[in-house]
Amino acid sequence: MLFISWLARPSSEYQASCLKHILPESFNYEEKHRNATEKAPFSNQFSEELGKDGYTLSHSRVRIGSGLQAYQKGKQLLNKWGHFQLRWAWVESSTCIKVGQKFCVCSQELVPWILMPLQILYVNDHKSSNDIHPSPSYNTVGLRNVPNIPNLKAIYCFGSGTLQGHLLAGEERFSVELDEDDNVWYEILSFSRPAHVLSFVAQPYVCLKQKIFAQQSTQAMLKAISERGV
Repeated sequence: MLFISWLARPSSEYQASCLKHILPESFNYEEKHRNATEKAPFSNQFSEELGKDGYTLSHSRVRIGSGLQAYQKGKQLLNKWGHFQLRWAWVESSTCIKVGQKFCVCSQELVPWILMPLQILYVNDHKSSNDIHPSPSYNTVGLRNVPNIPNLKAIYCFGSGTLQGHLLAGEERFSVELDEDDNVWYEILSFSRPAHVLSFVAQPYVCLKQKIFAQQSTQAMLKAISERGV
């Protein structure tokens, strides 16, 4: 099952019709890895387990501003999918950020648009430093023994799991963090593996597109916050 729009940018109605064909809770990856990104940083053992199961870890973390105002605006951008409004890849900005919400990532590959369904697994909005740990995901991408990682004053994040019909299998997490030095960070953390013959054959291309997305998504966040006077 693969959802494609050959002639035009997929309308919201077409996306909704595609999602109707997906059964509830029809994730295309193992239940034992469900919600794993919420539990980052991963242990070495779990990271090795993901690797043995064929998953590739991807990570990007960039400072996008400073101060509470920048953090709040970063949250607003995530809530409006401002980080996912690229020319070639986007999510409907009206999509609600809530647990159980299904949505499509629309990605243009040469001519056709491919619709890739996901479901939001969790939404976390922590504001008390008492229940905030050092910034998530450092241990998931080979960054061992990183010195002077500050505790976080606040973090807002949500994670999504891939559904049947997605070219990949795995999870992706987006977060905005405010650390104790008032730096604001935008972070993308994901693990994925091919779930379709197309993504298997073109795996190097898929990895390249993930890197391009992380770069352009970060640039979009930086530009949006800058334009708002932060």
